[in-house]
Amino acid sequence: MKENESMRVMRLVAVVLACGLAEGGILAPTPDDPNQFAGLGGYLRYAERHNAGVRAAYQKYIAAAEMIPQAKALPDPMFEFEMDTRVDTEDQTFALRQTFPWFGVTEARGAAASAEAKAALREYEAARLALFNRVKRAFYEYAYLGQAVAIARQNLELLLHFEEVARVRYATSAGGHPDVIRAQIEMAMLQEKVRELETMRGPVTAELNAAMNRPSESALPWPRSQEYAPRAFSRAELVARLTARNPELKAMEAMVEAAQRRAELARKRFYPEFGLGVEWMRTDGMTPSMMGGSGEDPIVAMFSVTIPLWQDSYSAGERQARAQAREARERRVELENELASRAAQALYEYEDSARKAVLYRDTLIPKGKEMLEVAEGAYRAGTADFLTLLDAQRTLLQFEVEYRRAVADNFQALAEIEMLAGGENGGGTEAALAGGAVAKDRP
Repeated sequence: MKENESMRVMRLVAVVLACGLAEGGILAPTPDDPNQFAGLGGYLRYAERHNAGVRAAYQKYIAAAEMIPQAKALPDPMFEFEMDTRVDTEDQTFALRQTFPWFGVTEARGAAASAEAKAALREYEAARLALFNRVKRAFYEYAYLGQAVAIARQNLELLLHFEEVARVRYATSAGGHPDVIRAQIEMAMLQEKVRELETMRGPVTAELNAAMNRPSESALPWPRSQEYAPRAFSRAELVARLTARNPELKAMEAMVEAAQRRAELARKRFYPEFGLGVEWMRTDGMTPSMMGGSGEDPIVAMFSVTIPLWQDSYSAGERQARAQAREARERRVELENELASRAAQALYEYEDSARKAVLYRDTLIPKGKEMLEVAEGAYRAGTADFLTLLDAQRTLLQFEVEYRRAVADNFQALAEIEMLAGGENGGGTEAALAGGAVAKDRP
């Protein structure tokens, strides 16, 4: 990466980041404006703008990019001044010297700095995607919690209806008083479950607020409930996309390149550095015979060369640089294997949770509702006891909660896949992996 090219990339990233945040409306609302968190996109935009870890990673990239012109620069020239104040003369000597490294040293230093800046940029991208994954996982957990609370409250209303039915049957001597007691006990247990779920709101919102660099006690609205539609993924394409786009892997590749450049630099320590200079002596009080008969101030050209004497030290430095380059290559292989393993696990969790969500949505919940209707009709007719009705209600409640749990797990696994494949919120990763399909349950 050339110096001007690296600076253009740095400025472009800054401009795109600023424009994207401005267009997303993140600069306009105040931190306490609840409307900016109406959907997942608002959370992601706010977190990207305010998260301290991502901002620190970006500043690390800026600092690394500024190392490129420093690495390519020559050593500072040296100016020397001498004055002879003997009795009969007052001579002044001015000298200017410049040191030049061996051929290719400056280019190798610049290439190593460019590779390190590239690695810092990829690390910033990785931190950004890791933040998106963190926000998504917390958001989907928060959405599940809100839906679980809503389902429990709906079931409380259903139990209240069952209690009324039991009271009517008891008043008409068609049922017994224990049925009313059972309904009230079930309602008390479900009310406690609702309170338990609502107390979890604090820790979950604290995680979201922490990712967005907001006070942990700041209130957040419940996410909207939307329809869920699963998508299919290609395992081979996921692995290929991970290899091609994962920023952690790209950062490690850049570090391998930087280590190789440093090994080249270490080899060049065996060669000398050159120095060129010019010296001008301004004389005062010297006769022409004293200056060799010319009568003019002498000007002297100078050439110097360092002596690479400590060969053992240079050899050790080269061996060290080569070992560091091999270490970087091995770490890159290890990272690729680790990422492939994580991708396989995330894909399994995605497919498993999608299968469960479809099972609950399309089979178990409809059957549970049908069973509850039949049980209520049978209880009203006196052909089934109240325990059968309560069991049907508990089963339906469990199915509905498990369905929402499976949906949340599915989206959390999808967030992991997006991070590993180098995708972003609403970006090309999802469309490329899923053939352009869009999940209806995504805010």
